[in-house]
Amino acid sequence: MFNTKLFVAAIAAFAIPAMASPVENATLAVRADDVTHTGRGTWFHPGLGACGQTNNDNDPVVAIGIGRFGSGGNCNQWMKITNTATGATAFGQTLDACESCGDSDIDMSPSLFQKLAPLSQGVITVSWNFEPVGFQPPK
Repeated sequence: MFNTKLFVAAIAAFAIPAMASPVENATLAVRADDVTHTGRGTWFHPGLGACGQTNNDNDPVVAIGIGRFGSGGNCNQWMKITNTATGATAFGQTLDACESCGDSDIDMSPSLFQKLAPLSQGVITVSWNFEPVGFQPPK
């Protein structure tokens, strides 16, 4: 004799955990441009950078910590930078590596730093994130 209730209960006992497993064990991929970093922001006079380009004080140059720079995987990538004290924001392009910077610290060209704070301030706290590949800052 076939017991319908027992059959349905058995199917449910196996199906419900199977349906829940992918959600419980899922790993969410985090894109680099979705991560916001907070660190020290300083300024420097750019020249020939680690990405192979020569820039000057008027270019929106960013040098990132050598640990994050690695083998240059972030060359030419734009980032949005915010002075955490004032809320001022600016866009800079990763064109160099900073050997004295931690992984979340950045060094900026004078013209870029001045969009966030006076050069005389020297060091500010910034939050920043990479923009998606292909991003171009507003003019």
